[in-house]
Amino acid sequence: MPAGLPASTAQTNAECKAALRKRLLGVRRALDPVTRASWDGTICRQIVAWWQDARVPALGVYWPLRDEPDLHPAYAELARLGVRLLLPVVLERDAPLAFAVWEPGEPLVKDTMGIAVPAQLRIEPTPPALLVPCLAFNTQGYRLGYGGGFYDRTLEKTPRPATIGIAYVCLAAEFGSDGHDVPLDKIITEAG
Repeated sequence: MPAGLPASTAQTNAECKAALRKRLLGVRRALDPVTRASWDGTICRQIVAWWQDARVPALGVYWPLRDEPDLHPAYAELARLGVRLLLPVVLERDAPLAFAVWEPGEPLVKDTMGIAVPAQLRIEPTPPALLVPCLAFNTQGYRLGYGGGFYDRTLEKTPRPATIGIAYVCLAAEFGSDGHDVPLDKIITEAG
């Protein structure tokens, strides 16, 4: 429970976020596949353009699940440009994410949580920047994920990586942040 909030307020906030998650998962699932593919292409181009300014040597990426934006074309282009790509790996349930080197086309396996990870785990330090999938985002730069807190725990570490949230603009929502939430540095959608 967030510090300073009465138990009833924290429970109400958690219930509101759970309802919002359910509603927005439905919104994302209902998107037309042709529209989604077009939006994903636009997001991919913006990610490559962001990298051309940032020039980070390594980037934490994600494997899409639950209808998240599919960024594989951006990953292929970034790898071609020499960027080391790392996928998040859950090594412990209540711990920060670890990151394993991954090259497009490399074999993947499902971990205990059903997330695709490289078949050969080559764990490296947290990269200097992360692409963070968002179920929702608000005007203050906070994201709503699936409630596991993995990215929040990862962003508590020092040095904190740069964070680029990835979402569709139709998933913008107003919701409160909890004491452990960390705002994202930038959010990329199909609209900019």
